[in-house]
Amino acid sequence: MSAPDTAAPDAQEGPLAVHEAPHRLGPLEQIPVGEGRAFGVDGQQIAVFRVRSGSVYALSAVCPHRGGPLADGQLDERQVLCPLHLNGFELATGCSTTGESPLTAYRVEVDGTGDVLLYLHGAVRG
Repeated sequence: MSAPDTAAPDAQEGPLAVHEAPHRLGPLEQIPVGEGRAFGVDGQQIAVFRVRSGSVYALSAVCPHRGGPLADGQLDERQVLCPLHLNGFELATGCSTTGESPLTAYRVEVDGTGDVLLYLHGAVRG
């Protein structure tokens, strides 16, 4: 007879696992396809981008070069260009494609009701 399993259901995540509630930014339709929109979340400016394939990305909203509004930049499936000086940043990672400091990339998803959910915890710097 084997000993009963007494491990807690979340034991594999560790004792300090954090389960962050997402920030609900509203309906995806407020972000036109091929564009970005800036949101203020917990004192930070976050740009959320909706590319033509339907994927959604979130990055810091301010270009580190001269403070350009990245949500107003041109984008394709992989990167956004700052509207001031055309500095490029990868949408998935925040890494610069033109030698600037990287941006912070945030986890973002669209839920079953079509709302955009943003997670600040666990953000990565490109």
